[in-house]
Amino acid sequence: MRLLKVLLVALFVCSLLSSTSFATNNRRLVQAGKKIFLSKNLGNCLACHDIAGINIPQAGAIGPQLKHTANYNASYLYDKIWNPHKYNPTSIMPPFGKNAILTKHQIKAVVAFLKTIK
Repeated sequence: MRLLKVLLVALFVCSLLSSTSFATNNRRLVQAGKKIFLSKNLGNCLACHDIAGINIPQAGAIGPQLKHTANYNASYLYDKIWNPHKYNPTSIMPPFGKNAILTKHQIKAVVAFLKTIK
């Protein structure tokens, strides 16, 4: 019985440390995604998109205003950034992944940021 208690405590501590590490890594990924989103030298997403509820000077209006993207499936958002023509063949959004404008990791970061927009 004592061994079981020790194992359960160890399991709890490991899961706590793991979730704390995940939260820290996810926070860093979100911040990196926000930087890419806002940077004219990287994603330049603001050239076409505005974010609902956030006052961003010189945000574009060519693409749709981004709102409630937290509700979208992460793999859909990733695919949409990788190659938007997969879902809309007439989209003017460039295929950021397919054309090697952004790396896979950079796209994952942008997706992490988009998942924070409620």
